[in-house]
Amino acid sequence: MRQFLSSFNFFILFIIIITNASFLLTTAYTDSAIFDESAHIVSGYNNIKNLDYRFNPEHPPLIKMMAGFPLLFQNLNFSKDEGYWTGINEQWWAGGSLMYEQNNNADNIVFASRMGPVLTTIILLLFTYFFAQNLIGRWWALVPTIMMSFSPLVLAHGHYVTTDTGAALGILVAIYFFLKNLFQPNHKNLIYAGLAFGFAQAVKFSALLLLPFMAIVVTIYTLLLFVNKRQAAETKPTIKHFSKDIFNQVVSVILIMIIGYFAIIYPLYLYTTWNYPMEKQVLDATALLNTFRVRELVNLDIWMSGNKLLRPFGQYLLGVMMVTQRTAGGNNAYFLGELSSQGWWYYFPLVYLMKETLPALILIFSGCLISLFNIFKTLKGGLRNTSYKLLEYLNTYFTEFALFIFIAIYWSSSISSPLNIGARHIIPTIPMFYILSTGAIKRWFAIKLYTIPTTPWERYENFIHNIFNIWIKSFVLTILIIWLIVGTFITYPYFLSYFNEFSGGKYNGHQYITDSNFDWGQDLKRLKKWTDIHLESDEKIAIDYFGGGSPKYYLGYQAEPWWSSRGNPLDEGIEWLAVSVNSIQGAALATPVNGFYRNPADEYRWLQNPANPTDRAGTSIFLYRLSESTINIPKEDSSEKNLN
Repeated sequence: MRQFLSSFNFFILFIIIITNASFLLTTAYTDSAIFDESAHIVSGYNNIKNLDYRFNPEHPPLIKMMAGFPLLFQNLNFSKDEGYWTGINEQWWAGGSLMYEQNNNADNIVFASRMGPVLTTIILLLFTYFFAQNLIGRWWALVPTIMMSFSPLVLAHGHYVTTDTGAALGILVAIYFFLKNLFQPNHKNLIYAGLAFGFAQAVKFSALLLLPFMAIVVTIYTLLLFVNKRQAAETKPTIKHFSKDIFNQVVSVILIMIIGYFAIIYPLYLYTTWNYPMEKQVLDATALLNTFRVRELVNLDIWMSGNKLLRPFGQYLLGVMMVTQRTAGGNNAYFLGELSSQGWWYYFPLVYLMKETLPALILIFSGCLISLFNIFKTLKGGLRNTSYKLLEYLNTYFTEFALFIFIAIYWSSSISSPLNIGARHIIPTIPMFYILSTGAIKRWFAIKLYTIPTTPWERYENFIHNIFNIWIKSFVLTILIIWLIVGTFITYPYFLSYFNEFSGGKYNGHQYITDSNFDWGQDLKRLKKWTDIHLESDEKIAIDYFGGGSPKYYLGYQAEPWWSSRGNPLDEGIEWLAVSVNSIQGAALATPVNGFYRNPADEYRWLQNPANPTDRAGTSIFLYRLSESTINIPKEDSSEKNLN
């Protein structure tokens, strides 16, 4: 019977993974290139093919190299005689040229390069199950795995050539092996922890937040062991013993970092800079860090970039500094009707509440309420009882406590940053949310009134309690999981534009926020399908497109590049206008905050009712049928504006 249950458990897991892979592969095929992919794809291809890192140094190379590997078998044309090769980080130019201008098949490039991220996402799901299984058991581990597998946020970004789901995997793996070495210190676990740390750093620079996490966790864990020893030992340990234990833990963390950087980061960056001319690397670093404020770090990076032995670390440090510089500078973003580059402290909490599914939010908030209720019960017992319960909790659930710490560090960093460009940046904490909330719900299910009832009334209470505990709770949990799964199937294939039912759904979430939360250029191929149906072969369409695709590549002669200041397309005999939601929201429908300037010529003032398009391509490209009744200015004024 036990073997049957175990086999059935893995059968369910297999179905979950196969379903997720089907979603990922089909959307990888149907979605056009999103904005960041043109830079990431050419960088990964150049890293692995030419051993050169002149493109996209602000992201580590591992996921991009996985994306570039399948391209080695396509015999692609990629000229080194263009200006992007000698320019400073001309990643967008190079990416667009590789995919759309050198007689390569763009669809084959995009689909093949997405196989690396798809594989990464599937491994993330499996590791989520593995991590959860060690905490809450193999059957309960299916719950966070299902939540991950059917999360529109994970499905949206799990098939793009970006680093977000890779970061979730790297950080989760690093935390698992770090804690394993903390609980069972030995040479093998130390090496695994170091390799996992290096893997996380090779995926995304936000994994640097593992450093304060490790420092805090080892301090608390060492203090916990010290208290346990004082309570258990006849000879009480002293502060001197505590200091020695802390020193050993600090040494362990330093060794983890050394292993990670020298066993993973250095070889990886050595490979990707092997054919990157040293003079060019120094020139690029000098130009890219021209405005970086801490000049001592800039000088260090330039010196390392010009050193044969240290230049891999110089390229790594360049990426860290570029990300720091960009994070501090912010990014133009539309949020709740406003346009700003300074960000909003409440951006990530609200965006997550809008982008997460309602059944997942119910499970997460239920887990939080259960945990808060248990904390409140503990506090009612007085200080002595609270201290005892806290000690008992840390000894029993230290791994969960460590996950709480990382979530707090990561979210504090995200909330304080003015770089507000998408809920995808908090994906690394999502598996932790799901695991922790499931653990709390499991403990709620396990509550018993009387272990051994002694009276008829106690037996009756147990009977009623078990009915509620087993049947009603299980029914509610099952309904929530079915709701999640059905909702994901309904959302398909528009995972990127998903917003929950309280936030506009997959079609109207753009009213609150755009960019990678709704419109990243994923619907360009769907625009091509729309024009094939609705336009004559000789009929043009004006296109203001935001994304990583090329309208000219897909639509050819029919695509007329457009922008607001160019005026009314009707003046050139074009009756249809296609505008990406990201562009129309930022240009026409957002209110700039104080101090933010937007050129009036870019505001589509000549277009009537920009919020109400005639039709859509997918969810993110608005289509307007232009006529005298859909514009705000006479034709002659528009023409005069064009001439000026």
